[in-house]
Amino acid sequence: MPNLRRSTGVDVVRTRVMGQRAVGLCGPDAARFFYDEKHVERHAAIPSPVLSTLFGHGAVHTLDREAHRRRKSIFLSLVTPDSVASLVQCVAAAWEDVVVGWQPGRSVVLFDEASRAITAGVRRWAGLPVETHEVGDLAADLVAMVDGFATAGPRHWRARSARDRREAWLGSVIQDVRDGKAEAPPGSALETVARHRDVDGELLDPRTAAVELLNVIRPTVAVCWFVAYAGHALHTWPQFRRPLQAGGEFAVAFAHELRRFYPFAPFVGGRAVRDLTWQGHEIPEGALVLLDLYGQNHDSRWWADPYRFDPDRFVGREIDMWHLVPQGAGDPQTGHRCPGEAFTVAILAELSTRLAHLDYRVPDQDSTISLSRIPARPRSGFVLVPVGRAAQRAADPLVAGAD
Repeated sequence: MPNLRRSTGVDVVRTRVMGQRAVGLCGPDAARFFYDEKHVERHAAIPSPVLSTLFGHGAVHTLDREAHRRRKSIFLSLVTPDSVASLVQCVAAAWEDVVVGWQPGRSVVLFDEASRAITAGVRRWAGLPVETHEVGDLAADLVAMVDGFATAGPRHWRARSARDRREAWLGSVIQDVRDGKAEAPPGSALETVARHRDVDGELLDPRTAAVELLNVIRPTVAVCWFVAYAGHALHTWPQFRRPLQAGGEFAVAFAHELRRFYPFAPFVGGRAVRDLTWQGHEIPEGALVLLDLYGQNHDSRWWADPYRFDPDRFVGREIDMWHLVPQGAGDPQTGHRCPGEAFTVAILAELSTRLAHLDYRVPDQDSTISLSRIPARPRSGFVLVPVGRAAQRAADPLVAGAD
């Protein structure tokens, strides 16, 4: 869509997505227009293949208005400062468990290692009954759901199989919790989803509850895409390694710049609820309306030198909910913006800081990033070769306060 806008000189792009006519919009004003429920609704816009892989049928993403707000309360209740800190602590501990097993001179794929570490952390935080030896399989399934939602062929069918498998498993777990056959830690994601009552006052059926529990843990594990990008960024711009090692505000700024600069989801979509007009352009009722996320995050009208990676642009800057839109725009409390962004930023800042402290070399590899692949990622997954002992718990600089 950015290329189409540049070629036509017009902000409104007319294109096709999966054979459907679509209208693409870009910019903070477009985001406000898109997220106004009087203009665009989401429930009829998500294709069945995406529901069968990424979100799940009956998910919160398919709802609008009061039904959406009530279902979304599940997620908002879990994203508190204490809960975010607890999740980061679980993921950081799991990361150290993974890293301490790296052998000097033996290459590892950062994408894969991060996916297992985040899965191990989030299953402990969420209260899921997953044994240590089961973490790898669970991580593979959660990654598959994200990796196959926007493609045909083997990746797509792996994603469908993974979702079917994990919905059936979690549905059974949730029913056992309700029947008193299994325990869920108080306040955990498992307990919250199992006990949630929807807008009609009824408990979610076990399968839909499983869908929403996956919608807590799946996007959390998807942070592994950005951890791989962190490795790519530190290799490409090594001048940021030293300031990143200090953590704190710069680490958060680094996380925001990763999310702005690197590609993940190209757009979000909805349906026009009636005949609309945007900047003099007509949008007919029922048309597919796209908000160009990648284009907005790389537009010089809102970002100076947008194709330059520069975490300093976020140091001391308040994040505007309508400008930085890697996971959608607007207020997560009231709209469709992902409520788990606080999880994403906190985990990414923590793991990027820990990555900056590690001693490794980067071998020759194909780390190109294709924008035609959705979701995009370094082709190699970003390969590292640890040098010396990768981690020593007793001298962890982030725990002991040493450099």
